[in-house]
Amino acid sequence: MSMLIQNGRVIDPANNIDDTLDILVEDGKIAEVGKGLSAKADEVIDAGGKLVTPGLVDIHVHLRDPGLEYKEDIVSGARSAAAGGFTSVACMPNTKPVIDNQAVVSYIIEKANKEGSANVFPIGTITKGSKGETLAEMGELKEAGCVGFSDDGGPVTDGEVMRRALEYARPFKTTIISHAEDLSIVAGGVMNDGPVAAELGLKGIPWVAEDAMTARDVMLAEFTGGRLHIAHISTRGSVDIIRQAKKRGVNVTAEATPHHFSLTEEAVRGYNTNAKMNPPLRSQEDMDAVRAGLADGTIDAIATDHAPHHVDEKNVEFAIAMNGIVGLETALPLTLKLVDDGVLSLNDAIAKLTSGPCQALGIERGTLSVGAVADIAIIDPDCEWTVVAADLVSKSKNTPFDNWKMKGAAVQTILAGKTVYNR
Repeated sequence: MSMLIQNGRVIDPANNIDDTLDILVEDGKIAEVGKGLSAKADEVIDAGGKLVTPGLVDIHVHLRDPGLEYKEDIVSGARSAAAGGFTSVACMPNTKPVIDNQAVVSYIIEKANKEGSANVFPIGTITKGSKGETLAEMGELKEAGCVGFSDDGGPVTDGEVMRRALEYARPFKTTIISHAEDLSIVAGGVMNDGPVAAELGLKGIPWVAEDAMTARDVMLAEFTGGRLHIAHISTRGSVDIIRQAKKRGVNVTAEATPHHFSLTEEAVRGYNTNAKMNPPLRSQEDMDAVRAGLADGTIDAIATDHAPHHVDEKNVEFAIAMNGIVGLETALPLTLKLVDDGVLSLNDAIAKLTSGPCQALGIERGTLSVGAVADIAIIDPDCEWTVVAADLVSKSKNTPFDNWKMKGAAVQTILAGKTVYNR
């Protein structure tokens, strides 16, 4: 099976490519990239006026499978990913059971390979049962297919355990992913601590809850030499901590979510539970700092923290509503909005969705190099559309962007040389 994609603006940050080129795909891999390719192919695609990029990569999603399939499963989550232009996702381990053994890893990979529309790379737990007490068998989990380790959904509260995790992961050349949150400072808070929380009568979560844990884990990475990745960064202080750590040579990377660079705590007004997430939406100052961190390279990747929930888990009082939103289908246009706003160049924006996340976790995707797996996104940057929550491909519809007008969309998503989504 062969495919020839012609006349598109090919953007491949991993190879510093930004040019009008053709791409020939043969047997699921990139066979040739160049101008005026005329090889005969089973399928010819005219990508004139479109962007042709590596398939997008999201290193922070919750697929809820196994155990919570009423919210999402591997098949529906992969379809949602493909609809957003993502060909690879890394799934967090807070499933039931959690991803702390080879059997669960094998189940996820086999189901994704057999039925999915995207590559699914499991993240294993740092500790057994995500209980924060005893380290999981990282070597066995990596051998089974895990690309990183996290107790996401909550932090590793014990500093000694986190230190040992960073040390233990070093020989396996794998990354420890920090959910940076000091629960003793959170103390039951449900949104950002500030004037909006005061007006609404909701208990706030101060910025220091994130900054304190970010600082601890960065210092532990510096002390151990381990590879650290900070998930869903949301505060000005955390951005600055990581910026300074990188200047010192600490082996740390970071991600930001589209909701943290697109929304502030103001979205919570009206007790909007679709604006409730963890970490919470922050102040305008924090949002501006996250954008600045993306612009100057402090933040390496954009990741959705795609967190599907059933409507009954959101249609309750704000304080008891579940945290999180779906994000795979809105991430691309929200990222392209950063380009329109002058925050990122188009190349940098695509890098944050391709080569950046792959480098953070060592995933062998995110490039259009000859010989690479032909995971490709064809994007119409001028496509204007309106988010209709009910029409999202994800099983769950918990988005704060319902009725938002968007610009930019994936019009064709190609996985290993086969089209898995057409708009």
